[in-house]
Amino acid sequence: MQFTNDRILIFAKAPEPGRAKTRLIPALGAARAAEFYGELLESTVKRLSAAGISPLHCCCTPDTDHPVFQRLAIDFGVKLEVQVGDDLGARMEYAARKALAEADSVTLIGGDCPLLEPLHLTQTLKWLQQGEDAVLGPAEDGGYVLLGLKRVDRALFQQIPWGGERVLDLTRRRLKILGWSWRELELLWDLDRPEDLERYAALARV
Repeated sequence: MQFTNDRILIFAKAPEPGRAKTRLIPALGAARAAEFYGELLESTVKRLSAAGISPLHCCCTPDTDHPVFQRLAIDFGVKLEVQVGDDLGARMEYAARKALAEADSVTLIGGDCPLLEPLHLTQTLKWLQQGEDAVLGPAEDGGYVLLGLKRVDRALFQQIPWGGERVLDLTRRRLKILGWSWRELELLWDLDRPEDLERYAALARV
C-alpha cells in the first residue's frame, strides 16, 4: 500500500429504492436506480482496492447493515463506519476530523463518479504529502467529486447548499479566505442525471 498513513473515505447511502439516486428514478424506476447505485459503489471500491493506494473506509447511511455494505467489507476489507451529523456537511466534517486524528491526510469521495480513477487519488495524496492543505476534484455540475484535506475547518462544511451548482465555487472561496494552499484535479462528472446514463453507456462500450 502506497500511503498507509492516509485515509480514503467513501460516502455512501444504502442502495435502497427511494433513497439512492432519486434523480435517476424517472429514467430507471426506484428499484433499478438503487440497484444501479450499488453497482457504481462496488465498482468504485473494486478499482481503488485493487490499486492498493491507502486504507479505504466506507461512511454509510443510515447504518452499515445493508448487504452491499457488508459485501464491501468482506470482499475488499473496507472498514465500515456510520455517518454522524444532521446534514452532509456535518457528516463530512465529523468523518474528516475523526480520520485526521490518526492519519496524515483524509480524502473524501462519493461512489458515483465512474471517471474517478486510482491515478486521481494517487495524485491527490502526493500533493497533500508535498504540503498542500487541500485538493479539489471539480465536477461539471458545480460540485466536487473529491476533497482531500491535511486539516479541517468548519467553514468548508457549513452553510453550503449541497447538491447545488454553487458548492465548488463556495468551497474555493472558503479555501481562499482561510489562506490555505490547494490544487485541483481535472474536471470530471458524476452520475446523477438521466442524461448521464448515455455517457456512462458510452464508457462501457469503449
